[in-house]
Amino acid sequence: MSGHGSESYFVLGEGLLAASGEGHPDGGVTAFAAQAAPPFRFSRLGPKGTGKQLGEPNRKKLGHAMTAGGGGDGKIPAGYTYLGQFIDHDLTFDKTQVTLGQNVAPTQLLQARSPSLDLDSMYGAGPTDPESAKFYAGAVKLKVGKPAGSGPAAKAGFDLPRGGGNTNAKKRRAVIADPRNDENLAVAQTHAAMIRFHNRVAPTLPASVPVSQRFERARELVVKHYQWMIRTDYLRRICTTAVVDDVFTNGRKAFEVAASPTDVPTMPIEFSVGAFRLGHAMIRGRYSWNSNFDFDSATLGDLFTFSATSSNLGGDTRLASIWVADFRRLYDFKAAGHPNLGMPKAQFNVARRIDTTLVNPLDKLPRGSFGGPSMPADDVRRNLAFRNLTRAKMVRLATGQQMVTFLKNKGVNVTALTKAQIRDGNNGADLSGLTQAQRDDVLTKTPLWFYILREAELNNGKLDGVGARIVVETVHRAIEGSTHSIVRDPGWRPSLGPNNTTFRMPDLLFFAFEGKKRLLAPNG
Repeated sequence: MSGHGSESYFVLGEGLLAASGEGHPDGGVTAFAAQAAPPFRFSRLGPKGTGKQLGEPNRKKLGHAMTAGGGGDGKIPAGYTYLGQFIDHDLTFDKTQVTLGQNVAPTQLLQARSPSLDLDSMYGAGPTDPESAKFYAGAVKLKVGKPAGSGPAAKAGFDLPRGGGNTNAKKRRAVIADPRNDENLAVAQTHAAMIRFHNRVAPTLPASVPVSQRFERARELVVKHYQWMIRTDYLRRICTTAVVDDVFTNGRKAFEVAASPTDVPTMPIEFSVGAFRLGHAMIRGRYSWNSNFDFDSATLGDLFTFSATSSNLGGDTRLASIWVADFRRLYDFKAAGHPNLGMPKAQFNVARRIDTTLVNPLDKLPRGSFGGPSMPADDVRRNLAFRNLTRAKMVRLATGQQMVTFLKNKGVNVTALTKAQIRDGNNGADLSGLTQAQRDDVLTKTPLWFYILREAELNNGKLDGVGARIVVETVHRAIEGSTHSIVRDPGWRPSLGPNNTTFRMPDLLFFAFEGKKRLLAPNG
């Protein structure tokens, strides 16, 4: 799970599903844990996919249809696209990649490879762990990076901390728990902002908190505010509000319903391989990034170039200060009560609508973004939609129709899309280029990812039905099973926002950057 090129999934009860699509029987999680850390634990929420799924010619046609254009801007600020990626990495972070420790109990190994929303992708195993200590500047605060260049944006805190060494590759490598958070500039800047948030929270603790407890107390405060933001801000933007409220008020109906709150959670492949790939539809082809790269002059390719995992930071060993983000262009601070931090419409980035279309650059991914082998520019394996559809087939993911039936049997009120709705959508992917037989295939055994995006497309760009239920129930369980949890502590309320019920991503950034324009937009 260390990279997006991963082509294998350890599914409980099924074993390892590898690139060939063949499962290998396992001896159970306990057998793995007794000897070594088990693979990251996925589960299957619904049924397996039908035997005859979309063949490669059909997946090629559908993948190209999804990346051929269409759709358009939605209503969600573009920053939430990459916040979603950060959340995804937090959910799928494997803490055993940064430390296995010594004399670790099997239950600890399982927890280290289980989904939770506790920012272990930033914290690793904490400052007292020998392998994670390199992420920290002392016993409480995290390290920060300093961009290359001059001026206000070249100060410490505007880049990820980067390593030393005798090669440029080692020098530019980010010293963070999850290297995936340096695969594009937007998620890297999000991670840097989260580091800044922690480092701002830590000094606010009362002096009475003992030194030995200060880090964990700061982490708890940060994690619970982060979870509150996900529950009340992020999820409500991408999913139908009624589903969010129902799950967090009345509990889950489909996923790990009988689990004890402190049981180790799993990750449903329907979420990881299907529903939460909604963010791919939100990606823009161009961004109004900051005062240096204004009016859509920063391309999606630039965001990959100025990162270390996908490229080479533009040839330097640190991020060039001219590329530090202007967060006012990614999040709506005016709507959050800060009119002096608002941006004109022409300079504000709105995410693409959540629908069945992806921007054209995703038709040909840069090699570093998925860890794949060198291949020709026109190879279909570079097409993100094709890759998603192929991965779903590999793990025998249920179709959209199968998941509707499954959820109904669990008592979820969900309405199935008609064949006409799946075929026509609402200004989304055009299926007219498929043959009649190929269209019939798509309409009768619709790939879950496509089905969920079609639902959103028909719901004004918000996940609904199958997609909303999978996403919200998975996130609810991940919060419930975290070390610090607002689900298990229902009386907790935020203290760092405008009031004791409100804490959104703009509020997190406002606190992290001290409410100062010169910090939120250091390039002016």
